[in-house]
Amino acid sequence: MSHLTATGTVRALGVGAPGYAHPLLAPVEWAELTRPGTPVHWAVLNVADGPGSRPDPHCLETAGRLRHAGVRVLGHLDLAHGSRPFGELVSQAQRYLDWYRVGGFYLDRCPTDRTDLPGVRRVTTTLSALLGGDAHLVLGHGSHPYPGYAEAADQLVTFSGAWAEYRWSQVAEWTAEYPEGKFAHLVHGVPRTHLDEALRIARWQGAGTIFFTDRSGGPGGAPGQNAPFHSLPGYWDEIVSRIGPGVSE
Repeated sequence: MSHLTATGTVRALGVGAPGYAHPLLAPVEWAELTRPGTPVHWAVLNVADGPGSRPDPHCLETAGRLRHAGVRVLGHLDLAHGSRPFGELVSQAQRYLDWYRVGGFYLDRCPTDRTDLPGVRRVTTTLSALLGGDAHLVLGHGSHPYPGYAEAADQLVTFSGAWAEYRWSQVAEWTAEYPEGKFAHLVHGVPRTHLDEALRIARWQGAGTIFFTDRSGGPGGAPGQNAPFHSLPGYWDEIVSRIGPGVSE
């Protein structure tokens, strides 16, 4: 069941899957997102560094199952830190809508500087219009951006990286002006013994959506940096039990 309200606002701590491997390579991972009672806010579909050149039958089936289970499917768009042409992004977004009936978009490698904000606003405004205003947009910054970005999308990924950095991370003061759930954290290399600590940090910093994994990551900055998130964490069932329906926060 989706933990998003009708307006796309997160209302309980839950999971955001930033992009599993292709359904042929990760069938168990995608199936787990549709298991009844799993608190999934959204799942990112990245067919081939975007929607691909033609509909993928395996991804079509997977997207359909997710929608049927109440999980919002987000199309993956790589902003390349602001260097992607506007028309190219809109074209990819339209293909995601036409083929996979996505309910929003994950804008990966989103810029963080104030000077790039107008360009990002232009993209998010257009994407919202494509979906008739019913879009859930997530900006994949990976760190705290200029505060104005918070008004350009439903959620911001304000941390994406390793546990060694996350456990000592500091939240930006301006985030206190926004409701719990405005922010998402993606953390790899979290040991099972530190899972509770990681969840406490997420709640303390106001993150409503998380993805924690014990998988290790390589150097960041490249399109393949989501590799540690391509498979299920070894303690997936523990995460679900800790933040699932009825679990006290």
